[in-house]
Amino acid sequence: MKKLRIAALIRDGLIPPESATSYDVDNPPEWKMEFDILATLGDLGHDVRPIGLYDDLTPVRNCILNWKPHIAFMMLEEFHGISQYDHAIVSYLELMKQRYTGCNARGLMLSQDKALSKKILNYHRIPTPKFNVFRRNRKILPPTKMHYPVLVKSATADASLGISQNSIVSNAEALIDRVKFIHETIQTDALVEEYIEGRELYVGIIGNNRLEAFPVWEMQFKNMPDDVAHIATARVKWNTKYQRKHGIETSAAPGLTSADKERIQNICKRVYRVLTMSGYARIDLRMRPDGRVYVIEANANPNLEYGEDFAESADAMGLKYPQLLQKIMNLGCSYNAAWRQ
Repeated sequence: MKKLRIAALIRDGLIPPESATSYDVDNPPEWKMEFDILATLGDLGHDVRPIGLYDDLTPVRNCILNWKPHIAFMMLEEFHGISQYDHAIVSYLELMKQRYTGCNARGLMLSQDKALSKKILNYHRIPTPKFNVFRRNRKILPPTKMHYPVLVKSATADASLGISQNSIVSNAEALIDRVKFIHETIQTDALVEEYIEGRELYVGIIGNNRLEAFPVWEMQFKNMPDDVAHIATARVKWNTKYQRKHGIETSAAPGLTSADKERIQNICKRVYRVLTMSGYARIDLRMRPDGRVYVIEANANPNLEYGEDFAESADAMGLKYPQLLQKIMNLGCSYNAAWRQ
């Protein structure tokens, strides 16, 4: 295996301390993903240079011109605090003719705009919940024919930001209140979509042209009361104490037939292609008790922490964590960007 010079692009403040050799798995640090990736790349024998970024791309330019990395490992999810700008970072890398890991700029932009991506999925007849968008600084007028319950969330934010049990509403008055919450607290447009009662599924996809789908994964709520919605709220995703209390964990989805698995994986591959994604992604779905599947959203460059669902589902198909990171870099090195054509 060729030793690579890797520029690791990380949000300023999330570069692990140089003295860190491990962390408390029961109370992981904010920089867990960055540590997992940097340590594993180092163990693979690569020369890794972390670059902390917030609102200035000068360090990236200097690194590209002076160190000439083989690839940039993209761990940035925002720029000067705005998550929608990650595609601009990738565009900058392409302008600098720099190879990078993960999704291309167009795929990042399309997938992050949840309303636009749903319109594209609808055009291609890929099942997704019915939805409405409520723009900021406009009067909130719920449609009279809206069917409840619905789920209210940010139209662009990721990581379940702003999603809680209160996000599911059953009447127009509650909808208006929750849309106001998104507008004022998250400061984005609000996406209101049909609530799909059922199972929470995920499928990892990896590849540029030739795609591989990981096993269908499921978030399970083993100790969650029946009168509480089984959805991936911010607490469910990120609060380890809450996860332990309610028995929340992810694993291979049980009880699916081979035909079900193939059907779901093929839907996810279609989503990946129609949104022009590359590198790797995770597709989130809901499955009704009757087996009908709905695509909720596509997540470009999902969480790459060791032990999280993307890495675990890769491991289930025989792709160990070091191999997964190496494969992601190989895909980045081979991606046929416009400047290479």
